[in-house]
Amino acid sequence: MKKSIFVILLIFLTVSSIIKAQDKGFGIGIMLGEPTGLSGKYWLNKINAVDFGLAYSFTGNHNAAALHADYLWHSFDLIKSSEKIPVYYGVGARLRMYEGSDDSFGVRGVVGIEWFSRDVPIDVFFEIAPVFTLIPETDLDFDAAIGIRFFIN
Repeated sequence: MKKSIFVILLIFLTVSSIIKAQDKGFGIGIMLGEPTGLSGKYWLNKINAVDFGLAYSFTGNHNAAALHADYLWHSFDLIKSSEKIPVYYGVGARLRMYEGSDDSFGVRGVVGIEWFSRDVPIDVFFEIAPVFTLIPETDLDFDAAIGIRFFIN
């Protein structure tokens, strides 16, 4: 038992020494919604970041693997709070690979809100993203997700 506690403490101290704030570095986590899967974010500077999703969509007539990537701008001044709650917006692309149907590609706009924990390197986010599908035919679709990411680096 003492060895287990020591190993857990050692891992915690090692991880704690490499973690940074949520507004820099790389974060990885999960998103639930449409689609549901993995979410990642990499900060380029204090305002801009790139995010991505590798997920699965369960809506419509066919299930689909979904990939998206967005370039984001963050505003830390819109919500006045003692907490760090930026609003973000951006543009990107989405690819869906359907089972038994044509794949689709579209341009994605995104708007969201995040909360940065003071104590641990996580962010919790909610976003909605209208998607203008271009291939195989034009259409308007929406993605929406709530998620959490753990930041390292």
